[in-house]
Amino acid sequence: MYDVKKFSFSDKELADQAFAIRHKVFVEEEGVDPKLEYDHEEDSHYYLLFLATKALATARWRETEKGIKLERFAVLPEFRNRGLGGIILKEVLSDVNKLEKTVYLHSQLRAIPFYERHGFIKQGEIFYEASMGHYLMQLRTT
Repeated sequence: MYDVKKFSFSDKELADQAFAIRHKVFVEEEGVDPKLEYDHEEDSHYYLLFLATKALATARWRETEKGIKLERFAVLPEFRNRGLGGIILKEVLSDVNKLEKTVYLHSQLRAIPFYERHGFIKQGEIFYEASMGHYLMQLRTT
């Protein structure tokens, strides 16, 4: 059984586990510069998905002038394609939808179909963050 824990940046133990997943996925696997990976940490709300005591996936969101930005969704490589991204995304959405603000994210190209399945719509033109193509995606409101 999977368990999703919500926490703040001040919870060092859980934050370290989230950062370890992000480091593995974004820095080691995708080659993102660590200086770009770790930002807005104190302003964010965090999630970790566990199987027993092992953290398998993480995500965060923060409020911006444009609304609620979902960020840093990462699943350990050996646990992908098991629906874990959907579990953690649904948990995040159940929290942020209550805020009644625009919900958006910057999706890597390969993740667009995943977010589309969960109600996000691609907006505008391709842009690059950390040398990777992204699209702005916004949660459908109807």
